[in-house]
Amino acid sequence: MAVIRQQDLIDSIEDALQFISYYHPLDYVKAVEAAYHKEQSQAAKDAMAQILINSRMSAEGKRPLCQDTGIVTCFVKVGMGVQWDKTDMTVQQMVDEGTRRAYLNPDNPLRASIVSDPAGARKNTKDNTPAVVHIDMVPGEGIEVMIAAKGGGSENKSKMVMLNPSDDIADWVVKTLPTMGAGWCPPGMLGIGIGGTAEKAAVLAKESLMDPVDIQELMERGAQTTEEKLRLDIFKKVNDLGIGAQGLGGLTTVVDIKIKSVPTHAASKPIAMIPNCAATRHAHFHLDGSGPAELTPPKLEDWPDITWEVGENTRRVNLDTVTKEDILDWKVGETVLLSGKMLTGRDAAHKRIQTMLDNGEGLPEGVDLTNRFIYYVGPVDAVGDEAVGPAGPTTATRMDKFTDMMLEKTGLIGMIGKAERGPATVDSIAKHKAVYLMAVGGAAYLVSKAIKKSRVVAFEDLGMEAIYEFDVEDMPVTVAVDSTGANAHQTGPAIWKVKIEDLNKKLETS
Repeated sequence: MAVIRQQDLIDSIEDALQFISYYHPLDYVKAVEAAYHKEQSQAAKDAMAQILINSRMSAEGKRPLCQDTGIVTCFVKVGMGVQWDKTDMTVQQMVDEGTRRAYLNPDNPLRASIVSDPAGARKNTKDNTPAVVHIDMVPGEGIEVMIAAKGGGSENKSKMVMLNPSDDIADWVVKTLPTMGAGWCPPGMLGIGIGGTAEKAAVLAKESLMDPVDIQELMERGAQTTEEKLRLDIFKKVNDLGIGAQGLGGLTTVVDIKIKSVPTHAASKPIAMIPNCAATRHAHFHLDGSGPAELTPPKLEDWPDITWEVGENTRRVNLDTVTKEDILDWKVGETVLLSGKMLTGRDAAHKRIQTMLDNGEGLPEGVDLTNRFIYYVGPVDAVGDEAVGPAGPTTATRMDKFTDMMLEKTGLIGMIGKAERGPATVDSIAKHKAVYLMAVGGAAYLVSKAIKKSRVVAFEDLGMEAIYEFDVEDMPVTVAVDSTGANAHQTGPAIWKVKIEDLNKKLETS
């Protein structure tokens, strides 16, 4: 009978969460590298280059890949023969203690994103606990742990359906995926759970994302099971949609499809689909009583040597002097380098601003949005001589309901975030002759290097959701919606879907 020390599990959880905050799984890195070399869409290729550069920088600097350091999901399989050295803590409490220590690590603090009272006050727990823990009792005398940190942008795009037994799963996926937008930061993976009951399908989908990227090996050897055939079918059909990296249009939307299934009721066909984003983060380890897990760091030479440079025609913009008239010339798809001062603000800050304006209070002291840009971001705390920690964009659609108010009442002329905007927001941007710029989701550490100074100017009590002023230098963004309402997230995928259809026809006839 193996005796497992509680402290070994706590230490292993802490080490694993730090490890995955800055190390991509190498199978994902290699899959994105292959997609980068294959990609024909320049916008998608540029996005993947930034993701790969950011990945290497995070590995070198041991700083988070993404500013959203995730909600912790942990699968713990406990052998029936395991005995704990003490009985004063549950497995949930041990995982939470490891999580707490990892997220409060002073050398690499991770952003605390978990809020209690989710239907009411939504108060931040300050240490990213509690984790979501799934415990199984299995044969044996050891413990197997699979742990991930899942960002809100991808988790929020999860879908679930109860299909009829005769319905086609691939058809549902292909119909549903475009409705998810690009807030899940493709290229990534789709985890699909099939069977059981509704809640079981969702757990299966999440657990499937713990598996390594191996779709290319499957394509080479050929499918042998129903699940493998379905993986290949969905993989092709999803990539044929032309959504592409960051939703800008391209050849690769997913680098793998993962499926787990269990038996279900004869009248049922529960399906859950959960995407994994460009900040794919997970680790596996075993405990056998000999001590905490040892995670082997990947070698830096295993990362691809990829560079990204702006073109000669890139527009350089001084945010301190830009006017509403200046942005009328900007065209959708253009690369822009931003320098100067910008303000930040996410959901909570926008909601407070709306309340203050509705009450006739005006904007908070120190906040002037006239001819200014606002960046949708919740950064990681800085360490050492950093101006700010990793500071990638958050999903812009969450701010859609505030956008018309902001453009009409504050003098704001531009916004920066990730992924698409809703149709009503695009109309509002065109009506107010504003612009929406897109930064690459999954390149948070790279983006942070363009931020030279940072200070809180309002709502300090909101923590990472406070309003900051960033002083940036050559921060790269793409014009996603220009002042005419032209929208890269509509035109890009539409163009590439047609191009992929043409490429497939040529392959069929060759």
